[in-house]
Amino acid sequence: MPERRTVALVTLGCARNEVDSEELAGRLEADGWQLVEDAADADVAVVNTCGFVEAAKKDSVDALLEANDLKSHGRTQAVVAVGCMAERYGKELAEALPEADGVLGFDDYTNISDRLQTILSGGIHAAHTPRDRRKLLPISPAQRQESAASVALPGHGPADLPEGVAPASGPRAPLRRRLDGAPVASVKLASGCDRRCSFCAIPSFRGSFISRRPSDVLNETRWLAEQGVKEIMLVSENNTSYGKDLGDIRLLESLLPELAEVDGIERVRVSYLQPAEMRPGLIDVLTSTPKVAPYFDLSFQHSAPDVLRAMRRFGDTDRFLELLDTIRSKAPEAGVRSNFIVGFPGETESDLAELERFLTGARLDAIGVFGYSDEEGTEAATYDNKLDEDVVAERLAHISRLAEELVSQRAEERVGETVQVLVESVDEEEGVYGRGAHQAPETDGQVLLRSGAGLSVGRMVEAKVVGTEGVDLVAEPLTGSLACSEEAGR
Repeated sequence: MPERRTVALVTLGCARNEVDSEELAGRLEADGWQLVEDAADADVAVVNTCGFVEAAKKDSVDALLEANDLKSHGRTQAVVAVGCMAERYGKELAEALPEADGVLGFDDYTNISDRLQTILSGGIHAAHTPRDRRKLLPISPAQRQESAASVALPGHGPADLPEGVAPASGPRAPLRRRLDGAPVASVKLASGCDRRCSFCAIPSFRGSFISRRPSDVLNETRWLAEQGVKEIMLVSENNTSYGKDLGDIRLLESLLPELAEVDGIERVRVSYLQPAEMRPGLIDVLTSTPKVAPYFDLSFQHSAPDVLRAMRRFGDTDRFLELLDTIRSKAPEAGVRSNFIVGFPGETESDLAELERFLTGARLDAIGVFGYSDEEGTEAATYDNKLDEDVVAERLAHISRLAEELVSQRAEERVGETVQVLVESVDEEEGVYGRGAHQAPETDGQVLLRSGAGLSVGRMVEAKVVGTEGVDLVAEPLTGSLACSEEAGR
């Protein structure tokens, strides 16, 4: 019997890319490929790239070059780029980076096995010429679902694997193969974006917004629960728009309680919310539904009105603070995080002061700060009133220092709170770490559990916050919670 072809997936960027990688893994395994963790042990290294900002692009190129180095002293025979950067630049990336043996766009995903086999055999698959993917679906959201079947939508794979390939969960298993054993997993709620923020190129290569059907999201969640997942995080470019192309903009409000009732799921988290699209009913569901985390990943970006208008966004400091007051009036313990861009073209000192006023009053649990840089193909790149790079760097450093101080203060406010912690790592030397409901994976900090002997990964533990380490919390498991965990582990 011939040796099975081996493939490793290296994933960069956001949680949406992680879902896409697991769909690719599902397709490849269904066609007989053996998945391995280390690219050095693989015949083909597939790098799922990020093309959002300059730093992410550099990381993607570095990952491709690092994988290419394996060809000279390892098993690896081919390196292939997929993902956002490959889709966005296509032929241009292939020409600029000859170290990549193939550059595959989203349209290649359904035939990923054939594409990799061609490249592994020494053949050439021509990289695509990028196109504006917003033009692939009707302008009207109501007309999109009928056309969706003819458009490549990563993370929207068929609901079932071929017969004989699906895991024990049977026909409701998605076209997905988990690449780690973490107790948390992302579930794609939708793809694409209809917003036209002047600094963002994502809609041009991810396409127009289109929702997955609730039944597909539910089936995937049930399957993940059977794989041992305890927390799911719903991801897309804009979760607040979910359902608008299915005829019900309030569909998320009805879906969340159903997801929370899936056997085995202990927590449901929603990410990527647009402040301008937040509605009272959604806030109510997020703050009052058992097992749904009162967590608000709100994309503010700035708070000065003139800067927001230049960004093609809406709101201002006072309206944003009112939104946060509304959320906390319903769930005082709610977690809130956001990202901000400083040094945007035309940003004045008074605009920066307005942003400081918002940050100081917002009491955010996690803050990401980025200095503006031109992204090709965006409206903002054509603006004339650009700030000098040293001014952008100075403002970035200033707001970053403020953000670090503010999130540490917010963490200190949580001392004395009781938090539900999902255990994610247990190490004799480093200790037991997990996350509370106000902390998303990768981005928001974590909780160190003291006296966590006997706990295992995947346990949900009730604990009291007794201290902080910057943005991170230190907590003591409550006696009853530990007893329940130990009993469950027997």
